[in-house]
Amino acid sequence: MKSRSVTDLQTLTTHVKAAAEAALSQGKGVLRLAPNWVPRSFLHPGRRLKLHPDDLYAYGLNRGGIDERWFASTTEAANEGRVPDEGLSYVVHKNQRFLLRDAVDALGATAVGKDIWDKYRRWPVYSKFFDNMGPIPHHMHQSAKLAKLVGQEGKPETYYFPPQHNNVGNNFPYTFFGLVPGTTKAQVRRCLENWNKGDNGILDLSQAYRLKPGTGWLVPPCVLHAPGSLCTYEPQWGSDVFGMYQSLVEGREVPWSLLVKDVPADKHQDLDYLVEQLDWKQNTDPNFHKNHYLEPVLASGSAEQGYFDKWICYGRIKGWQCVTAKELTVLPGTTCTIQDGGAYGLITVQGKGKINGQLLSSPNLIRFTDLTDDEVFVVHDAARAGVVFENTSKTEPLVVLRYFGPEVNPDAPEVGGAL
Repeated sequence: MKSRSVTDLQTLTTHVKAAAEAALSQGKGVLRLAPNWVPRSFLHPGRRLKLHPDDLYAYGLNRGGIDERWFASTTEAANEGRVPDEGLSYVVHKNQRFLLRDAVDALGATAVGKDIWDKYRRWPVYSKFFDNMGPIPHHMHQSAKLAKLVGQEGKPETYYFPPQHNNVGNNFPYTFFGLVPGTTKAQVRRCLENWNKGDNGILDLSQAYRLKPGTGWLVPPCVLHAPGSLCTYEPQWGSDVFGMYQSLVEGREVPWSLLVKDVPADKHQDLDYLVEQLDWKQNTDPNFHKNHYLEPVLASGSAEQGYFDKWICYGRIKGWQCVTAKELTVLPGTTCTIQDGGAYGLITVQGKGKINGQLLSSPNLIRFTDLTDDEVFVVHDAARAGVVFENTSKTEPLVVLRYFGPEVNPDAPEVGGAL
């Protein structure tokens, strides 16, 4: 992709700032976003993203099927053969379309809040729907320290399994997490030695947990996990680093390159280095379920008030709140005002209504190039002042998921013990 000159960037910033300010003025602090589809060449789409079946391979068969939709993302997808804007969300206003990343660059603290802007100079998190027919390889995401070695950032993440996207569990609704307590580094090293012999046996050293719609998990960096086949809402850090530690999944080969893609070049064959990347304390934690499993926690609302706002993703990693998320359910005919600690990305998973007067509607089927009314980004000041949600249906709840940046919600619950 051709690099931009300083003059080009200044012109772009001026143009985007004017367009973003106009969109914020009309939307009362709410930016409408276009669907953002991401394929994965090594996975099998689960067909629960509401994407039209004719568009599952819209990027081409060689790129793989579309099994992810990213929300309010300023993070590029780390895919081979990617298109230049893959993984990046677009703001749509009237006849204009511009990157959310450029809007954040232009608006700064107005978009994401002073604390986040001063520290990160960007919107440093994103979320996605992750939807596959079967399990994916046992893998981990590098820590900030490890990712920095290859010029990347680490990736903590959280999971929530929305019932609206899980009417069917597909082939394997179980996720392997970590390693069985007592597993040794020599055993994991042996799995890497056996990579080209077929199934390297890494799952023999792990244990699976049945996935339950309406619940979730907190997944710190360097913790192995082989996500199962529920459609998953994943608020996470704005990075796409990973290392696959399983050589064969459902008969499909996992190339060695996906194990070492975010490893220094001189360490690609260093098995001891690859083993040491793992957080051994957390991977072999005998209380893994207690310290990582998430049940929804009511934050506000009641049947009498006509809404329920629940924490669905929460917890700290070594004292740091990376990302949090809530699920808001507004009952038919109800209007409520919700105040939050900072900016957020929002996706509508059920029903129809309005947000600060703008339409919200969960579609039944989406073509690859369609614009929808189900996704928005709410800027910092609007979120803190209070956003008005209205359910215009007489029969169906309006349900939205929204995720927040780091350290925005000090009142969020904790999970299990300290990580």
